[in-house]
Amino acid sequence: MTFVPPNALGPVARAGAGVGQRPSVSFEFSPPKGPKSEASLWEAIRRLEPLNPTFVSVTYGAGGSTRDRTHRTVVRMLKETTLKPAAHLTCVEASRAEVDEVIQDYWDAGIRHIVALRGDPPGSLGGAYTPRSDGYQNATELTAGIRAIAPFDVSVGLYPQIHPESPSVDHDIDVLKAKIDAGATRAITNFFFDIDGYLRFIDKIRKAGVTIPILPGIMPVSSFEGLSTMSQRIGVTIPGWLSNLFEGLDQDPETRKLVAASVATEMCARLSEEGFSDFHFYTLNRADLVYAICRVLGVREAGPAPTEAAA
Repeated sequence: MTFVPPNALGPVARAGAGVGQRPSVSFEFSPPKGPKSEASLWEAIRRLEPLNPTFVSVTYGAGGSTRDRTHRTVVRMLKETTLKPAAHLTCVEASRAEVDEVIQDYWDAGIRHIVALRGDPPGSLGGAYTPRSDGYQNATELTAGIRAIAPFDVSVGLYPQIHPESPSVDHDIDVLKAKIDAGATRAITNFFFDIDGYLRFIDKIRKAGVTIPILPGIMPVSSFEGLSTMSQRIGVTIPGWLSNLFEGLDQDPETRKLVAASVATEMCARLSEEGFSDFHFYTLNRADLVYAICRVLGVREAGPAPTEAAA
């Protein structure tokens, strides 16, 4: 048998061999639309809960359309699980007073982490945004408003290429720094597939003096058609190699899952070798792919607490 030196293995094999530190993970869920989707959501939550994520977040629909469902979901997580829930919050289609009421309700319910986002107009992902005159104008103002009410942990969003409405990457970095000055403690990037471009982007941010944690957002591809539509709306480039991998698989969901898990795992393993130790997964309320990826990366269920031997 020919000996293969460790450095000849790919990043996934090296991750499986225990080379490098165990990463930290966090998961994003969406509030359920009805009883059936609620059952699916909680099945995913229970499946991923034993992996002991740093936190889990629950999205807030365009224009605040899921306000009540988001609140019920994070409060139930807080009461019925060991998870540390974070509630998404936007400033679209709401006055400052209305948003402040939501913030205070979260604090009173025991929620200590908010993901502050500007948000999209109702029914229009990536659509034109017009702030209300009596509302928060953007995520920077929202972050400051959250911190003025209570000492929340505040995460903010970050586009890994360029925000669709931004004139430049430098402008995006200035906006991020303003969010940090307003009280942001962490940034979570949108999903991406160009790792080299992402590394250059993060390097530029760090050289600009930004020191808060930046979590790469990882999206396992369950539907390439859906991914293409979403990517186009928010300005994320889909590389040709990814299109090639999913070509001809429209009617083959099982193979799509295998390809999706392979791509996401390879990305995480490569980023881990580049020094990233925290990953944020967009679960789409499905646990199977995310669970498999975490296993490969070395994330395991917390074992039972040791018991003292009988005297």
